[in-house]
Amino acid sequence: MKLQSELNNVQLSGNLDLLASQVVEGFISGMHKSPFHGFSSEFAEHKIYNQGESTRHIDWKLFGKTDKLYTKKYDEETNLRCHIIIDNSTSMHYPSLKQQSVGNLNKLGFSVLATAVLMKMLKKQRDAVGLSVYSDAYEFYAPEKGSDRHRYLLLNTLEGLVARKKKENKKTKTYTYLHQIANKIHRRSLIFLFTDMFQTETDQEELFQALQHLKYNKHEVVLFHVMDKEKEFAFNFDNTPKKFLDVETGISIDLFAENVKDVYENSMQDFQQELKLRCAKYRIKYVEVDVRKNFNQILETYLIERQKFI
Repeated sequence: MKLQSELNNVQLSGNLDLLASQVVEGFISGMHKSPFHGFSSEFAEHKIYNQGESTRHIDWKLFGKTDKLYTKKYDEETNLRCHIIIDNSTSMHYPSLKQQSVGNLNKLGFSVLATAVLMKMLKKQRDAVGLSVYSDAYEFYAPEKGSDRHRYLLLNTLEGLVARKKKENKKTKTYTYLHQIANKIHRRSLIFLFTDMFQTETDQEELFQALQHLKYNKHEVVLFHVMDKEKEFAFNFDNTPKKFLDVETGISIDLFAENVKDVYENSMQDFQQELKLRCAKYRIKYVEVDVRKNFNQILETYLIERQKFI
């Protein structure tokens, strides 16, 4: 408990790789008898290295002891490819925080750390990972690769997202860029999308056509619907006059939260239910993500979807 408390206070910026490692290690140690057969961060056995084989899995520590070359033979070798998509629009920077830590994250910070955590798991399984970031522009794209150099590039990009000062009125053009991203992923992949689903592009049919486009070529798609559930879904604010600002359009309204709480919550429930139904129709896995909770749900979803994928 003390270690978890200390971990919660470590700042996200500059410590992303460390925090991701700690989250993964904590998750694996808590699995006990895992129902996720095929997941293993360990190799099965050694075999003698044959000249001409890849040197990637040579056990150099064993070479130092025996002066013979052996490679690590792994169980469940796969060629899974994963592409992670992050919505970096202004609404994803809610709540506005000067510093972020594991116990105090906004939607973007949660998505960034969740992505780093997934990258750690993918590395353990020797799977390839790619990354796309969008808002009012297609900000970043990297194809699926498995090298350490590639992962360092992605980690640096993720670090930059949380370190960079947020840009006001950076709108969400989800379906515009989802179509572009879908066109770039040519080989069958497991696709994770982190977004709060707050759109400035409001045509729902266009949105779901874009999500459906991600399914082409037999991709498996998981939509992580990221939210601060206490504030954005339950609308739990104290009953004093407040100015509520749409950070993507600049439109604001003054009101007492209590006066609209019931109507707002019902509208959000209807919106979420419609989203779930449409995702089910297109065979997209919908996962509600609360930034005030831990990352176990993200990791469990990954392990389940990976089993289905392979």
